[in-house]
Amino acid sequence: MTTTTTTTTTTTTPAMAVTSATASTTPSAGGAAGVPAARPATGPAAAAAPATAPGPRIPTGASGPYAASAPGPGSGMPPSAAAASAASTEPATSAVPATAFPHDPCAHGFLPERPPVRSMIGTWTRLDAMARAAAIAPDREAAVALVERAHRADELSALRQRVSRLSLRNAEAAAMRIAVIAVSCGWCGLDPQAPAAREVADGAFLDLWAAIAHRIDHDQFVALPTLALHNWVPERKPRRHIPIDQLARTEVLVPIVRWAPEGQPLSRLDRLMLAATRLEAHGIWLFRLAETLAGRSPDDSSTPTALRRLVRVQHALRAQLLAEAAELTAAPATPQQRAVLGALAEQGALEPPVLQAAEAVLGIGGRRMGEGRRQLLRRHLPAQHRAWLSAMDRHCAPVRTLAHRGGPDAAVYREAQESLIALRRTYTALVQAAARPTTGPLTAAA
Repeated sequence: MTTTTTTTTTTTTPAMAVTSATASTTPSAGGAAGVPAARPATGPAAAAAPATAPGPRIPTGASGPYAASAPGPGSGMPPSAAAASAASTEPATSAVPATAFPHDPCAHGFLPERPPVRSMIGTWTRLDAMARAAAIAPDREAAVALVERAHRADELSALRQRVSRLSLRNAEAAAMRIAVIAVSCGWCGLDPQAPAAREVADGAFLDLWAAIAHRIDHDQFVALPTLALHNWVPERKPRRHIPIDQLARTEVLVPIVRWAPEGQPLSRLDRLMLAATRLEAHGIWLFRLAETLAGRSPDDSSTPTALRRLVRVQHALRAQLLAEAAELTAAPATPQQRAVLGALAEQGALEPPVLQAAEAVLGIGGRRMGEGRRQLLRRHLPAQHRAWLSAMDRHCAPVRTLAHRGGPDAAVYREAQESLIALRRTYTALVQAAARPTTGPLTAAA
């Protein structure tokens, strides 16, 4: 009896990894205002496209098999190609953690892969109800009383025992509700595992908070990325499946947990969070241009083309924020909502991820900061997003040398930096308008 073993070898051809320049760097017709519509890229436009499609990324500082296979910063490969090369050499039988291969920022930025969970089920409806009640509490004391009441009823311990059963998507939904409760109670700056935190906050709530943080592998999630990007749904259900960034751009969005009571107009805090979500959705083109510039030489003919497109995208994002300003300024605001905004701003927890992505490409945008300050702002992002930003810091370093040169290419780079500074100032003015009563709309000179 003869046994024949057949070995099948799968070869990935370059054609399988190639994407069009239009898909990588050019918005569709439904994109942000002022950004050109998609069309076949020719001439200089084609040169600005990345040569390969972004693959799964290996987190910065990976150990074990990742450390041996991932090309280093000096390999000359952009982050996407380096990660794809590492993935192709990774054994299929290795144990890969849930966050080792995150979704691609070029697909939909730092938005979640799917629309957030509108309503939790089972025992978790208690957390849902607690978050909604805490968001509309008249003051911090009332919000803290809600948490203490849930502790006495053993609701928090019951939820704590069920954290391990949550899917990752439902755990992220629970994290958003935990974040709402924490900021409503004035606990946004606490470390739930620190002994000193128990002198300030409810111990059972801290245990639940720490368990959720462990489940999603993100300790510092009480910030704008969680409070905004995981707290929205389209007002009406789309008739067909569309990409999440297009959904957030084209549909009317409503918050899942409202900071204003039901039946009343959305508050300034509600509108600021929704504006941050739409900013991320319109900023998808910025993420794609970041990948285009990664690893490019400043002398490459495609570099100034990509930088000009980056300028147009940042102007469009600024126009988007200015369009949000009128409705936000006219919206109602309570002292408690302004206190929530003030606490988040004090912790540096109102930083939009899309602005951090732009600063990773162009260097320091609106202000000079050290490495410690940069990491302090990034701590509110999940690990895979921080790893992507760190990769952009490294691979866009050659482009940033244009800051020390002269000539037309350096002038385009400085124009991109100036447009980022204007964008950040406009966002800062929007936050100030939400936090303090103002008599006039945001001006174009803000």
